[in-house]
Amino acid sequence: MAKQSAPVEKNETITLTFEDLTHEGNGVGKINGYPLFVANALPGEEATVKVIKANKNFGFGKLLELLKTSPERIEPVCHVHCNGCGLQHMSYNLQLEMKMNQVKNAMKKVAHLEHVPVHPIIGMENPLHYRNKVQIPVGEKNGELITGFYQKRSHRIIENTETCVTHNEVINDVVKTVRNTANRLGIRAYNEEVHKGVLRHIMVRTGQETKDIMVVIVTRTDKLPHQDELIKELTKTYPHIKSIMHNVNSKRTNVILGEKTKLLFGDEYIHDKIGDITFAISAKSFYQINPSQTKMLYEKALEYAQIDSNDTVIDAYCGIGTISLFLAQKAKKVYGVEVVPEAISDAKKNAKLNGITNAEFVVGEAEKIMPWWTAQGLRPDVIVVDPPRKGCDEELLQAMVEMKPKRIVYVSCNPSTLARDLRILEDSGYETKKLQPVDMFPQTGHVECCALIEKA
Repeated sequence: MAKQSAPVEKNETITLTFEDLTHEGNGVGKINGYPLFVANALPGEEATVKVIKANKNFGFGKLLELLKTSPERIEPVCHVHCNGCGLQHMSYNLQLEMKMNQVKNAMKKVAHLEHVPVHPIIGMENPLHYRNKVQIPVGEKNGELITGFYQKRSHRIIENTETCVTHNEVINDVVKTVRNTANRLGIRAYNEEVHKGVLRHIMVRTGQETKDIMVVIVTRTDKLPHQDELIKELTKTYPHIKSIMHNVNSKRTNVILGEKTKLLFGDEYIHDKIGDITFAISAKSFYQINPSQTKMLYEKALEYAQIDSNDTVIDAYCGIGTISLFLAQKAKKVYGVEVVPEAISDAKKNAKLNGITNAEFVVGEAEKIMPWWTAQGLRPDVIVVDPPRKGCDEELLQAMVEMKPKRIVYVSCNPSTLARDLRILEDSGYETKKLQPVDMFPQTGHVECCALIEKA
């Protein structure tokens, strides 16, 4: 039998009509049933495309010229092409539709739960300037400091990202000021090829409600040259700066923050509010980058949890206690577990800050702590879980099932791993009741979900 080959070849130029979008937002067109994925193309459009890769079952193309344009195409606000927010060419309504389809497809193809209601996605009124945190690499060009984002799959810095349309606008200004001041003072950028130089990254965090600003300057060296002049310039320009930290990362690594962090100015924490809860946020705290949508997500989690004053709740992957403290306002007792010791320290600080005494936080892996809690006789009424993108370990899912809660609320940043885990819970005697997608990251292909699961 002859070996089947692709109907197109690399470097071939073809005319293609697009009929769908991938979960990343690439256009999908087909040649004799063979799919080609093309960035920056929309359903209903026709274009001249250059084939850049032709695998056996699918290929990739580069958009050369649009011959027919979709009414959902809009002019991007930003033309830097850093790949940080690759959906700017499509209307916000189409972005939301794409994310809804992503969730529904995962529920159908992975979980086999297409009958479960997926409620309309909660979008933003203004889907720009929502990020409250940024970590910007620093490099050099023609002897001058530059800042920007790494080009996709490389460490080449793309400049001119100081007007990024997803960042809180003050963040862009602060990064520019740090860079220009450091340049004037002669502070050199870190060169990863020779492992020399000083300035590696600039991190800025802001409080949406409080307007607090934290600046974290990451260097290879223990000493930050001209730190007094740098502090003076920053605090004079931005009176809302509450914290300036110096993080030392002396290793050859892609990890941004090193182990040692020193306070240069102000406090080690800034503060922000989500709803009625105030959070203290350190340089290394995990805190959602879109607070207004986080409030929507957590309110939905609280609604799905349906807890009352007699209920005991476990919050797995509790982080700095963001969801835990929301739950503690309604529950009899909340137990939070998180593997990062600094996060648990912050969670305890946040409970104290808000006068919440019915939340207890433990350091450890949830899949190991929860069986231990079971052995101690702890029987939660509700379990809330908010894992990383990889989803829950099977060990953790089994631990949840063995605890027999009447309800599980699963908050997810990855529809595919959410669907996989829902299938496991369904096969273990639980029933998925409904899903609520929330657009936490406009202009990107990412989507958050909140799922309600009940004991069958």
